[in-house]
Amino acid sequence: MTTGTVQLPAAKDVRDMLAGLVGKPVTVSPGAPVTPTPDKPVSVAVYVDPGMAVNALCVMDLAASAYTAGALALLPPGGCQDAVEEDGELTPLLAEALHEVVNVLSALFNVPGAPHSKLHALHAAGDDLPGDVAGMLAAFNRIDLSVEVPGYGTGALSFVVP
Repeated sequence: MTTGTVQLPAAKDVRDMLAGLVGKPVTVSPGAPVTPTPDKPVSVAVYVDPGMAVNALCVMDLAASAYTAGALALLPPGGCQDAVEEDGELTPLLAEALHEVVNVLSALFNVPGAPHSKLHALHAAGDDLPGDVAGMLAAFNRIDLSVEVPGYGTGALSFVVP
């Protein structure tokens, strides 16, 4: 049994992971906190330890959700931008690709000394966010980042841990 705690990933590690995943030179820099509002949907990935306790969250605004998913799935940038600017939610294809993005991002938490983290659930932008998950967003330590996916656009991503 591991007694360590989950640590926030470094911005460089997030950049390297996303760039390797989407095959593009992703730019990651400090950004504003990502928080859900009625007119700004977010995607929230919930990560758990082996005892099924929540040990990390990944919160992406609609733009980061669509652009990372679209780049991974090799979808045309215009369709991803339409999801952000016109539709206000992810298409089923984008949501499926985003699930893979956030699943791979779980590796950022699996470092020596930390409990194993795995993806438990993804609440895609446009889906209802459970109240218990929404309540955790403000109560955790966080790193807030701006993510630019070349050819697609810029979005925001936050990681939160206890």
